[in-house]
Amino acid sequence: MKKMIGYCGYNCHLCAARSADPAVREKLVEGWRKIFGHQNYTAENVKCDGCLSHGRLADKNCKARPCAREKGVENCVYCNEFPCKKMKHLMGIREGMLIWCYPRTSFVTEQEYNLCMRQFNSIPTLLRMLAEAGKIPSWVTENSETSKE
Repeated sequence: MKKMIGYCGYNCHLCAARSADPAVREKLVEGWRKIFGHQNYTAENVKCDGCLSHGRLADKNCKARPCAREKGVENCVYCNEFPCKKMKHLMGIREGMLIWCYPRTSFVTEQEYNLCMRQFNSIPTLLRMLAEAGKIPSWVTENSETSKE
């Protein structure tokens, strides 16, 4: 899959909601129920082409996507209001996600994490993009998780 970073920094290219296989999307939905408590997703309504596309979207209530499109920015980091209340809650890092969802994550397997959570590891991507845009010093991303993305 082509690398696709959402407006908020999510790694859309890693998300199983983009899979053409309904069985994979069903496993994603089951994982989201277990980990996040989401009850409204199904293998069909979770099908997503990524927020940069003009196609199907899993998160129809996202506030960051329409705002970024309206402002014409490639990513929220390029907005003068970054980080705003529309996207602050979307900023995540692997360890924080695992703690935030605890105790539901106490039994999450690596396979479940990779299928259901890793796409939300947005902070390393956002930091890298901020450094590339000259908005933060480049040393912030040196020898960190952001350089591995």
